[in-house]
Amino acid sequence: MPANLPFTKDFTARPILEAQKSAGPSRKLVGFEMIDKGIARHDYEICDKDGNPIGKVTSGTQAPSLGKAIGLGYVQTAFTVIDTEIFIKVRNSLLKAKVVKVPFA
Repeated sequence: MPANLPFTKDFTARPILEAQKSAGPSRKLVGFEMIDKGIARHDYEICDKDGNPIGKVTSGTQAPSLGKAIGLGYVQTAFTVIDTEIFIKVRNSLLKAKVVKVPFA
């Protein structure tokens, strides 16, 4: 339910979407900042400290004005708290990153 739109009319999948809305989202979009050297790219896997997949990168780049690598990605809701340690899988290596508030600063 990423759009958070109200249901004003009846439609076929309404019961399914209402159940999803009441259960809450299973994943959320977060900003992250790389701690280890590397740049996250679209579709890279986001993992927890044990290497278990928890999401995917939607975009990432080196931000010259900030002097660091940043990115956005969807992760399981348990990993959306600011300063949560996450890992980006880059060429079979797990690079440390942390969840940060957006807009980036």
